[in-house]
Amino acid sequence: NNFTHLHVHTQYSILDGACDINKLLDRVKEIGQTAIAITDHGNMFGVLEFHNACKKKGVKPILGCEMYVSPQSRFIKDGKNFSGHHLILLAKNEKGYLNLIKLDSLAFAKEAKYRTSRIDKELLFEYSEGLICCSACLGGVLPKLIEAGDIEGAEKTALEYKEVFKDDYYIELQNHGIDLQQQVNKELIRIAKKFDIKIIATNDVHYINKEDSFYQEILMCIQMQKTIADEDRMSFDSEEMYLKSYKEMAETFSYCEEALENTVKIAQKCNVEIEFG
Repeated sequence: NNFTHLHVHTQYSILDGACDINKLLDRVKEIGQTAIAITDHGNMFGVLEFHNACKKKGVKPILGCEMYVSPQSRFIKDGKNFSGHHLILLAKNEKGYLNLIKLDSLAFAKEAKYRTSRIDKELLFEYSEGLICCSACLGGVLPKLIEAGDIEGAEKTALEYKEVFKDDYYIELQNHGIDLQQQVNKELIRIAKKFDIKIIATNDVHYINKEDSFYQEILMCIQMQKTIADEDRMSFDSEEMYLKSYKEMAETFSYCEEALENTVKIAQKCNVEIEFG
């Protein structure tokens, strides 16, 4: 109960996530955790199945999505920004869930979709009520700005999001043994402290067990129309994107215990019951 996974891709992250929902929840219970989020890439296809399976297995469901946010207006299709920056949104209450549905529906609208479903900051801020916002992985806008050396831009963006989401905006740390993550995390922690923004630790789960990483690589190959033998294929270059236990996460983030504790506080904030019938 000292950690909750808030960045999780099921099989509904098409040709990217390799987590069967029922097997995922069985593993959640096996490692002693009581809640978990669903944050598939750009869609909410799996939310109902996930919600019902969680209720059946006695695990608290946290309903969310990893949205793609266009760096410009969603109406601009310039041959460059085909998807956008990643952003984790979690429904805190019924209003948040309805806003999440609204955002995801609009992301698939003809004027917004550009290879992937997309929103922009205009839509995000308009439908922000009831949502918890987390800065996401290396594909998020803050890490991208830090990687580019635009520290001023990263600070300005963090303040902009904090102004909208208030105490429901969190800066997200990840560590899969990738050098760039170590560099980015140092700056993310500095920004969080400077502007009094809470931090969380996530593990960007794409498969259930460590040995499943090979199957996720196969899915990525199918998506990119490559083979395992292709040297130029896209790869995460990590076998760490699995459902880790609290002990494993505590060892990885031993320097910031609060980042683990804050995931539990978010889980306590999120209470959505989907009514049927």
